[in-house]
Parts: sequence; structure tokens; C-alpha cells
Amino acid sequence: MAVPILLVTGFLGAGKTTVVNHLLAHAQGRRIAAVVNDFGAVNIDAELIAGASDGVVSLSNGCICCSLEGDLLRTLAALLRRDPRPEFIVIETSGIADPSDIVRNLMDPLIWREAPLETVLCVVDATTTREALNDALLRSQLRAADVVALSKVDLVDTAGRAKLRDAVRAVRPAAVVVDALHGEVPAALLFPADLDRVPAPREVGPRRPAADRFETLSWTSERPVSLPRLQQAIGRLAPKLARAKGLFETVEQPGRLTVFQLAGGRATLAPGGALPAGAPRTRIVFIAEIGVLSIAEIDGIMEACIEAG
Repeated sequence: MAVPILLVTGFLGAGKTTVVNHLLAHAQGRRIAAVVNDFGAVNIDAELIAGASDGVVSLSNGCICCSLEGDLLRTLAALLRRDPRPEFIVIETSGIADPSDIVRNLMDPLIWREAPLETVLCVVDATTTREALNDALLRSQLRAADVVALSKVDLVDTAGRAKLRDAVRAVRPAAVVVDALHGEVPAALLFPADLDRVPAPREVGPRRPAADRFETLSWTSERPVSLPRLQQAIGRLAPKLARAKGLFETVEQPGRLTVFQLAGGRATLAPGGALPAGAPRTRIVFIAEIGVLSIAEIDGIMEACIEAG
């Protein structure tokens, strides 16, 4: 029996991982395999985790989650050989990926026979402005979508959501647009009710030359950071960032990690676990458009977060 694929796309920080987490945590008996680019970002509740082996986290509800390492088709082939076989496969793309390239790969006849692409879900931050929808990459992500999920809807009033819905429909009239508070998207929109039905292959546009647009810059420190100074530093860097995330120990809470996320211009801090032995006390990854930031600028700003002494 074929295993339908759900492809989850969306811009940096849109909330794709929140949607995937919700799908896995509320599988309702479905055996779902999730393939994600950033394995460490998936934050499945601890009580769901049953164990890990060969780069695959097994969940006690019958789902599994693995990192996308190397060729996508090779990763899918490995999942399809698992026993028991998954009933559905969810692929979370990178926020800087054009889904049309992935759709083209999934049209490979060998993969299509075993794992046909069922649904493309595009997650859009509800605070996105109409002007931001002119971004070529975001428009490409929207044009590939069957379903558009508006995340973070609690941050926008009813009128603002209505304007964004109209703007999204102008780009992709055929898509179903739904609110996705806390990552919840109706499963009926994503998974087929009849597993024996094979969807029709998709039309894919002409291959466009890939253009490197974003770069990833990282900063690590073997010393804890001052939280007030870190907040000031992030405030200085934020206007140039598309996304940032990290783990760090603070002077105020020694021995404990804090989880940092920056998306859509909003920064959040959440408690993490204990500081693992041998790991850097601070690890932050910054994603920005190429040429906007330099390592020297990041170092100069971030070093001020470390207290002398």
C-alpha cells in the first residue's frame, strides 16, 4: 500500500515545526514518520519519546521522527523499508527552500509508486504584511500549497487576519486557508480518508536556477552570558536577522540552559535542561541575507554579553 506524503513548507520562523510537533503529538493512532531538516528543533513532549536509534526517534504513540541527512529520496526509501511501515510521511522543508524543487524530486516514478505526494501545506505567520508577500521565495511557497495555515493568529486582530487571507488568496486562489492556533491544522485537510486512493501527479514549473540568498553564522562561548546584556545584543542584531535560535547558560541561572528563538522580529526565551558536560555554554545560530552581517560584527556585539572577571 502506498504511503502518502505531506510536505510542510513556509518561510523562516513561520511555525512549521510547531505544526509538525502538533501532528506527531496528536496522531490519533496514525503511524506518522516525520522527516525534518533541523532535527534538534523538534520538541516532542518527553512522555511521548520511547527511544532513539540510527538517527530515528521512536515515539510511544507509534510515530517516528528522523533528520534529513543527505539525499531526500534515500531517506524516504529507508523509511519505507521500516517494519512496521509508516502510514503517512511528513516532510518539513527548510525555511529557505523552494518547495517546487522538492515536489519535482517527489515526482520520481519510483518514489511516486511507493509514496505519492498527497498535500502541500504552507505555514504563514499571521503577522506577515501584504508587502512581505511580494517576496519571491514566499510566493513560490504559497503557489505550491494546497492548504495555507495561518500561525500565531492570536497576535493579530480579526481585520488583520481577513486582510492577510485576501492577500494569500490573491497569490494562491485554489488553496484552503485555515487558522492554526498553536500549530493545530485539521487532519482531514492533510491526510486522505481513503488510503487506497492515489493522488494525481502534479504539474511542476520549469526548474529555476538556485540562488543562494541566506547564510548561517554561529557564535559560541565557553562562558555564561549576562541575560540583560544578551537582550540588548539581540535587540541590536534583530533588524538584520531573518531567524536566530540558540541555547545558552546565563550568569543569573548557572548550570541551566535557556532556549532562545527569534522569528518574525519577535524573540522568546524558555527554560531548557541542565547544561550537558562538554558542551559550549552558549551556542547561537544567526540566519541573515548574505552580506548583511559579518562574523566580526556578531563577535563584537556578542562578546559584550560576557561579564568581565
